[in-house]
Amino acid sequence: MRLRRWKTWTLRALAGLLVLVVLALAAAWLILRASLAQLEGERRAPGLDGPVTVARDAAGVPLISGNSRADVAYATGFVHAQERFFQMDLLRRTAAGELAELFGPRALPLDRARRLHRFRARADAALARLDAKERALLERYVAGVNDGLGALRSRPFEYLLTGTEARPWRAADSLLVVWAMYIDLQDSQAERELARGWLRTHSTPQQLAFLLPEASRWDHTLDRTLDDTPGAAAPGPVPIPATAPAWWGAAAGQGQRLAGADSVDAVGSNNYAVAGSRSASGAAIVSDDMHLGLQLPNIWYRLALRFPDPRGGQRRLAGVSLPGAPPSVIVGSNGQVAWAFTNSYADLLDLVVLGRGPSRPGQLRLPGGWETPTTHVELIAVKGAAPERFVVRETSLGPVREAGGRAYAVHWIAHDPAAVNLRHLALERAASVEEALALANVDGIPAQNFVAGDAAGNIGWTIAGPLPQRSTPAPAASFPLEEGVPTWSALLPPQRYPRVLNPGDGQLSTANSRQLMGAGAGLIGDGGFDIGARNRQLADGLRALGTGVGVARAFDVALDDRALFIAPWRGRALAALDQAALAGHPQRAEFRRLLERSWDGRASVDSVGYRLARGYMWALHDLLYGGARAAQQAEDPKSGPVAGTSRWPEVVARLLDARPAAWLPPAYADWRALELAAVDRVIAELTQDGQALAGASWGRRNTAAIAHPVSIAVPALKRFLGAPADQLPGDAHMPRVAGPSFGQSQRLTVSPGREEEGLYNMPGGQSGHPLSPFFLAGHAEWAAGRPVPLLPGHARHTLRLLPAR
Repeated sequence: MRLRRWKTWTLRALAGLLVLVVLALAAAWLILRASLAQLEGERRAPGLDGPVTVARDAAGVPLISGNSRADVAYATGFVHAQERFFQMDLLRRTAAGELAELFGPRALPLDRARRLHRFRARADAALARLDAKERALLERYVAGVNDGLGALRSRPFEYLLTGTEARPWRAADSLLVVWAMYIDLQDSQAERELARGWLRTHSTPQQLAFLLPEASRWDHTLDRTLDDTPGAAAPGPVPIPATAPAWWGAAAGQGQRLAGADSVDAVGSNNYAVAGSRSASGAAIVSDDMHLGLQLPNIWYRLALRFPDPRGGQRRLAGVSLPGAPPSVIVGSNGQVAWAFTNSYADLLDLVVLGRGPSRPGQLRLPGGWETPTTHVELIAVKGAAPERFVVRETSLGPVREAGGRAYAVHWIAHDPAAVNLRHLALERAASVEEALALANVDGIPAQNFVAGDAAGNIGWTIAGPLPQRSTPAPAASFPLEEGVPTWSALLPPQRYPRVLNPGDGQLSTANSRQLMGAGAGLIGDGGFDIGARNRQLADGLRALGTGVGVARAFDVALDDRALFIAPWRGRALAALDQAALAGHPQRAEFRRLLERSWDGRASVDSVGYRLARGYMWALHDLLYGGARAAQQAEDPKSGPVAGTSRWPEVVARLLDARPAAWLPPAYADWRALELAAVDRVIAELTQDGQALAGASWGRRNTAAIAHPVSIAVPALKRFLGAPADQLPGDAHMPRVAGPSFGQSQRLTVSPGREEEGLYNMPGGQSGHPLSPFFLAGHAEWAAGRPVPLLPGHARHTLRLLPAR
């Protein structure tokens, strides 16, 4: 009887526990659902002049229509906050150095690096400089953000998981979002300069000129048609010096992974334009695919805006916005002009060496003389701990950074008062390419390659964003500036910006590589250009389209994954793997067999040959540059790539072709032995876990790992907060850039005035909420390269925002 009673009570307890678990899960589900955006119905909103409709299609893409630009700005903020507030919060905190307030002490190193620049103080100052109309429009956006956040029935789910609160949005926060893009696009220039400085210290001038070429045979520049005159020729190759530097080919240590094994070169973005003389419609075609780090939600939010034109008509904008940034279309079309961006990699940051002297305690010597740095105390809030006191010393040239036992002033264009403004909004009204180019030159954004086309068929290129006016020659300025060498003291006047308008071949393209060979190159400088292979392939692909080009054919150029850059490295590996090299080495024989038979000339997911050829190139990098990399990181753990240039494959290729004895590392009997060591290194890397070499396909390496940042802190949630683990075709050095968490953050192709024909893709969906039907809407199309219409489709959900009674 007791046993039966014990079993009964046990079953009841278990049933009760199960009920509690079910209730807890149901409560959690309901709380999570309460933070979903409102898609339908009506809301009263203070400050609106008239009604605004937010009509979303099946993928959640909205058409926001209102009776004034200010009302549409309010609704844009409302929608951004409801779908993407946590993303917005991360962007402002990234720029301001306030992530530890959400994530605790683990975020302190990143916060310290950001606090050095005091971007929150700079944002407050920039806000005060806005004119009244710009400030009023920004404030309407901010009001929409805070009302959209407040209208959620529960705070965004990320704050529930982190146990934190959502802080209201301020106008200065929107400017911080623009500075977050400066960090993403330009902050690595400091590490690059340190890397190049190390090379300068440990190499002769002749060796340095050879190791850091200014151009390569891959470069395809724009100034061949600048002002309808031939551009300057590319600099010829520097002779191979008689001796190699002491660090060359030094042992890097065993067991290191291949430098390219877990990353794709984080240099990317393609934009291009086809003139009306070659398009099927007579209007220009503009295309853009900005390459960035990929996560969920995607950085861009697609939308269309409609509001009255000052001339009495209706203006429609279509493209992508950046949630949190001032309420504009970043890339897209206004019906008359379409525009697109790629990162310019202009030289926009100088590390200025600072002198010290025992007779000047507390002072630092700058090129203009001795200074006493100002001191700013930054208090960093830390979740679960006391605030940290962080001291910033600032000179007239920028904040002081210590690296490798030296002090530098970080003189960065991002610190200039002109770095951030709201001039981008004026592109909404541009009626021609020439007008758009002039507006781009005064835009307060990180310096971009700006390509535009208009409805009349004109196309043009210039730099958008501030550029420094330099007196130091461009190559010298890409190293840390030694004591006494001047840095820039003013911005380049807009009228001096280089431009290209209506080139004779009817096309323009940029892809982060060198834009010019002539005089304009010195105005831009080299802040880390790509090697140029991607842009050459892009330009050749456009040229092959001929005339009568339509939007769909232009869109496909961005999906070109032909392995034109890696093919010569495959050829070199095959040449090294001759019969003598294969004798007694069955794995080398398998390597050769796969190079021959599992190769289709593309970075395709099934290709083993592509992965092996790429790995062979990177293994040579490790064997030649690896020891220097280790020595450099010992001096400064944050240092950039030891090669100091993306053109290192051209350096290695020249050496393999010439085979100079003085440059052969002493550990190898001849250059063929070095090449076989690179092959063996790839084999060891790819088979170390018992994997067969034949199973090492490119897709197995290039598998998407795109997830919400919260899943990094809570890995168990990744299955709910991540995108599918798609195997992705494409790689660096080809138009279809693709890596596990870096690649084409959007693809957009449009003719101004013909937006209905426009095409689009992006990873992830419109919403950052995993329970939203829009969380991954459109992602499968992006992974497969199947475009969807740029404009929103038929309205499935309509929300009306009405003026308060």
